[in-house]
Amino acid sequence: MRVLVLGSLPGEQSLAARRYYAHPQNQFWRLMSGVVDEDLVALDYEARLARLLASRVGLWDVVASARRTGSTDAAMRDISANDLAALVATLPALRAIGFNGGASYKHGLRQLGPAAARYAIHALPSSSGMHTIGLGAKLPVWRELTAYLTP
Repeated sequence: MRVLVLGSLPGEQSLAARRYYAHPQNQFWRLMSGVVDEDLVALDYEARLARLLASRVGLWDVVASARRTGSTDAAMRDISANDLAALVATLPALRAIGFNGGASYKHGLRQLGPAAARYAIHALPSSSGMHTIGLGAKLPVWRELTAYLTP
């Protein structure tokens, strides 16, 4: 894995569907289509994940669990973090970490601590449909991850 994309915590629809970025207004799969240069939106969920792995992209969440009403990151309370430092230690080919949104970036950098210095860190605009920046403005920032996918 060369690139790791970290979200904060899946929203209600994603948790109910047991699928990352399941809300129809979330732009994640369209953004990642631009990163891996393949129409992931046209694929079923398992094929999307397989294509990301084949492209050497991994997904995970910064937050393991939290209490919240609704799906917004601002509503998260009693946050329990995933052990990101332990995860990245198992990924010797990892070159870059993309944080999907401000909450992921804030909590993720804290969790990585000094290990963050070993990677190119990208604070990505949130893929959430609630984020006010449009897809056209988000895509060039997300496409910066493409540079890390080749040897």
